[in-house]
Amino acid sequence: MKLKSIVAAGMMMPAVALAWPWSTDMMNQPSIKPQEGQMATYPAGVIPVTGIPTTVSSREETREMKNPIEPTVVSIDTGRKLFKIYCGACHGNTGGADSPVSGKIGAIDLTDSYVQENLTEGWLWGTITFGSYVMPSYGVPSARPDSRGSNDLNVEERWHVVNYMKHGMVSDHAAKTQAAVQ
Repeated sequence: MKLKSIVAAGMMMPAVALAWPWSTDMMNQPSIKPQEGQMATYPAGVIPVTGIPTTVSSREETREMKNPIEPTVVSIDTGRKLFKIYCGACHGNTGGADSPVSGKIGAIDLTDSYVQENLTEGWLWGTITFGSYVMPSYGVPSARPDSRGSNDLNVEERWHVVNYMKHGMVSDHAAKTQAAVQ
């Protein structure tokens, strides 16, 4: 009789354990699922991030633009950080098109002499803003009727990236290549 009682108690233990508060299913907790209900209003004092609209309407218009931000150490370092975040996955962290996906998507080597010597800072800024064949746009071109652009980088941040591309990338890539050889 004692054995039957112990077996019966043992069989009830999982039911008791599952009834505790920690056994709730996270999927069925009270929460707002995507696209459900009315969107909540922004709290007071919050400024929505919409970026600074770009006033040019095509990459071709940017060819002769001059970089308004001096290529200081701070600007180049800011551009380096942003480049690694937004551009490094495709172009490699130092622009040498040496990432695992570079060859698969056709990312170009930004340390190449053609890019460094022939492409203007305005053209590079325009390419970041409007994108190209495979590359997405990282700007907010307001002059386009479809408002294409991801708004990931504001106008100033794009110029910082250009400063890094023109004034810091080649030396970073050379140092990385030299370190790999040793």
